[in-house]
Amino acid sequence: MAKKPLKLYYSIREVAELLNVSESLLRYWEKEFPSIHPKKVGRGIRQYTQEDIDAIRVVYHFVKERGMTLTGAREAMKREKGNPNKKAELIDRLKFVRDELQAINRELNYLE
Repeated sequence: MAKKPLKLYYSIREVAELLNVSESLLRYWEKEFPSIHPKKVGRGIRQYTQEDIDAIRVVYHFVKERGMTLTGAREAMKREKGNPNKKAELIDRLKFVRDELQAINRELNYLE
């Protein structure tokens, strides 16, 4: 179930708020990961597409959630070649399944 983007382009501030990270971290990741390449318009203003956001979400998953180094995240992304949108969607699905399993576990523990 693919999500339709609400907008064609997002500002760096919108992306930073969406992922709860700093704008400077996004700029740093842009230098470190070639899959993140926002369009730059007048005065260097960045415009992120949904594809850019999906690539950032994959990086976020590896670095922030799995605790990998940037080098490790780069290697993992090379090994798992493919569309960042599909990877981000898979991560979302897995998180949903995890949350559902945790909710079931809590209910079962409550019944004991």
